[in-house]
Amino acid sequence: MREVRSRRDEGNGFDSSFTHHSSTLSRWPHRLAALLACATVPLLFIGGLVTSLGAGLAVPDWPTTFGYNMFLYPWAKMVGGIFYEHSHRLAASSVGLLTIALALSFWFHEQRQWLRWLGLGALFLVIVQGVLGGLRVVLLQHILAIIHACFAQAFFALTVSLALFTSAEWSEPVNAPLADGGRLRRLATITTALIYLQIVAGALLRHTGERFDAHVLFAALVAIHIVLLTLQIARAHGDRAELLRPAYSLGALLLLQVALGALSYLGKFTAMLHWPTEAIVLLATTHLIVGALMLAASVIIALRAYRLSSGTGAEASANVLTEQYSV
Repeated sequence: MREVRSRRDEGNGFDSSFTHHSSTLSRWPHRLAALLACATVPLLFIGGLVTSLGAGLAVPDWPTTFGYNMFLYPWAKMVGGIFYEHSHRLAASSVGLLTIALALSFWFHEQRQWLRWLGLGALFLVIVQGVLGGLRVVLLQHILAIIHACFAQAFFALTVSLALFTSAEWSEPVNAPLADGGRLRRLATITTALIYLQIVAGALLRHTGERFDAHVLFAALVAIHIVLLTLQIARAHGDRAELLRPAYSLGALLLLQVALGALSYLGKFTAMLHWPTEAIVLLATTHLIVGALMLAASVIIALRAYRLSSGTGAEASANVLTEQYSV
C-alpha cells in the first residue's frame, strides 16, 4: 500500500517524502524545532521593543558590547536603552545556539535529505540575520534594520514549518485527500504571501514612518483573503480539525490585529490618544507579534493543505487546469 501511495503522490506532482514519512529515529528534531519556534517569539518581541524605543544604537559596537565580550557584559550596566539592545543580542545568541543544535539533530537523526538541508538553511539564515544586525550598528545603514526585521519574520515562519515537518502528524498517511486541494493550496499560499508583504510594509512604516498607504492596502488584501480562506475551509472542510482550528485562529488574530493597528496608529502618529509612551510602545510591539502569529497560522494552513492534497489521484490531475482559474 505504501508503494502504491507513493506512486500516486508522484503522479500528482508531490514528493512523497514531503507529504508523509516514516517515524524518525529520535524525537529530538521535533522537540528542538518546536523549542526554536517558541524561542523566536520573545526574540521578535524584544526586537520590536528595541525599534519602538529607538534603542537599536544604544550599544555602539559589535560584536562586543562597549568593549566587553557580549556574554560577560556586567548586568549592573544594563540600564536604559542598553538593557533592551543587549538583551536583544543575548536572546538572538540563544536562538542561534538552538538553531545549531537543530541543524545537528537533523543531520544525524532525520531521514529526509531535503529536511536536513532545510535545517542547514535555517542555520544559514540565522547567521545572516546576526550579521545584518551587527552591520546595522557598525555601518549605521537604516535599510539594514528594515531587512533585518523582514528576515526575522521569514526565519520565524521557517521554524514553524520545521516544527510541523518533524511532528507526529506529518508521519501519518493521508487516508482521505482533499477533493479541492488545488484551490485551497493556492488560496492559502496567496494569503501567506500577502501577510508577509504586509509585514514588509509594516517594517517600512515602523522604521521610517512612511508608506502608510501600502500598509493599509496590504492590510485590506490580507483581510479579504483571510475571510475567503476561512469560509472556504469552513464550508468545504468543516470536518478537518487540522485546517479548521488554524483558520479560526487566523480569523481571530485578524480582528485583534486590526484593533491593535488602529490604536497603534492613533497613538504614534496622531494626538488623539493621550496614553503614556510605554503603552504605545507595548501596543506597537504586540501588533508586530500578532502579525508574526498570523503568518505562522497561514503557513500551517498552506503546508497542511499541500500535505492533505497528496494522493488525490487522476481526478485531481484532470481538474488541475480548471482549478487554476477557480479561485
